[in-house]
Amino acid sequence: MAINYSYIKFNKVKTNNIKQGYKNRGMLLENDINISNDYYRVKDIAYIYKKPTPIKLVKVDYTKNKVEEGYFLTPSTTDYNGIYKGKYIDFEAKETNSKTSFSLSNIHDHQIKHLINVKNHGAISFVIVRFNLLDKTFYLSTEKLEEFIKNEKRKSIPLSFFEEYGKIISVKYEPRLDYLSVINQMYFGGK
Repeated sequence: MAINYSYIKFNKVKTNNIKQGYKNRGMLLENDINISNDYYRVKDIAYIYKKPTPIKLVKVDYTKNKVEEGYFLTPSTTDYNGIYKGKYIDFEAKETNSKTSFSLSNIHDHQIKHLINVKNHGAISFVIVRFNLLDKTFYLSTEKLEEFIKNEKRKSIPLSFFEEYGKIISVKYEPRLDYLSVINQMYFGGK
C-alpha cells in the first residue's frame, strides 16, 4: 500500500508543552522515525522496520478485544533494523527530558551489547537520542557510545559529548527525521 505524502501534514512537534507519562516515553521520537521509515520505503530508499517485542499472551478477553495478561518472552534487542544501500542497519531510539545529559540507565546493557555485536559484524549501528526540552535529536555511532562507556565513569552522557561526537538529525517535511542523510555523510561519502 502506497502512502500519498502530499496529504500528510508534518508539524514540528514541541514536546516541552506535552506531559508524557512513563508508559508513553519515547513515543514522539518513535512516531517521527516510523513516519520517516514509511517515507523511505515508499520512495524505495531503504527498508527499515520497528522490531516487535516478542510477547506471550496468557489471558485475552476477545469480547473486549483486550489483552489481560501477558509477558515478554525474551528481552528485546533494539528498536529498529533493516537494510540501506546493501548495509544492515540496527539502532535504538531514546528520548530524555534532561537538558544536560542522557542517562545510560535508559538503555539496557543487553541492547548496548547487541549494538556492539552487530557493528563488529559489519552493520551500521547507532543510537538516536532526542533531548525533548532542547528540541535536538542526535545520531551517535555505536563506536562513540562504546568509547564513552569504556573511558568514562559517569552514568550519563553529557550533552557536550553528543555535540562533539554525535551528529544533529534534521527535522523536516520529508522525511520527518532524516537520519539516513547522516549515514550517507558518515558511510557513503555524502551520496
